[in-house]
Amino acid sequence: QVRFVESGGGLVQPGGSLRLSCAASGMPFSLNHMGWYRQAPGNQRELVARISGGGVSTYYVDFVKGRFTISRDNAKNTMYLQMHSLKPEDTAVYYCNRYPDIADAWGQGTQVTVSS
Repeated sequence: QVRFVESGGGLVQPGGSLRLSCAASGMPFSLNHMGWYRQAPGNQRELVARISGGGVSTYYVDFVKGRFTISRDNAKNTMYLQMHSLKPEDTAVYYCNRYPDIADAWGQGTQVTVSS
């Protein structure tokens, strides 16, 4: 059974930083592209960034470019999202999943709240 467990969220002031982690199990992690997604209240879940299986290729949506960095450690079956210069509009529940996503493998996510 594929499982993703997110951690590292919290309350941070505008301009602050957070590092999210995603622990994956139940699949050959290094062979799969992975993604970070987020869902703000009232909005649909959206892709934020994705990374190739080997970690060489990355993609970011425009609104996080230059602020967020996606990375992975295949030896630990773990993916990360380093977030800097956080804005109130980054407030959301952040999820990880394969890219493209596995529909029935969504975890609980980790809440990120950016507020003064």
